[in-house]
Amino acid sequence: MSDSVPKPSAESCARLSAEAAQLEKAEDVVVLDLRGLAGFTDFFVIATAASERRRATIVDAVERRVRERVGRKPIHLEGYPAAGWLLADYVDFVVHVFSPESRELYQLEKLWGDAARWYPEPTGADAAAASRTP
Repeated sequence: MSDSVPKPSAESCARLSAEAAQLEKAEDVVVLDLRGLAGFTDFFVIATAASERRRATIVDAVERRVRERVGRKPIHLEGYPAAGWLLADYVDFVVHVFSPESRELYQLEKLWGDAARWYPEPTGADAAAASRTP
């Protein structure tokens, strides 16, 4: 008999990553479901942050939260905050944090236009403002 905890799904990890990015004030956070569309990963988590420091902070927060909650670490980190993008590769999901200009340049949402999408719920002041909107 095994006492091991079941491995969390790629979907739950991608959603956790999106929520962590949003908590760190990432903008336009979206999860693309690439299952059946791509052979290299199941999900993309895409977020935007205007400053180099914010991009690095978001990736660090995602990495910390995923490690603490589900015990996973990325197999690869890539990019440079000054270059306008950072990437954390967990194999079955990949977290992308772009500058607004880099996000427009790479257009991952357009490239993977057939992918189903999930948007995390607004947090903090954004949630309060959304609840007041008629």
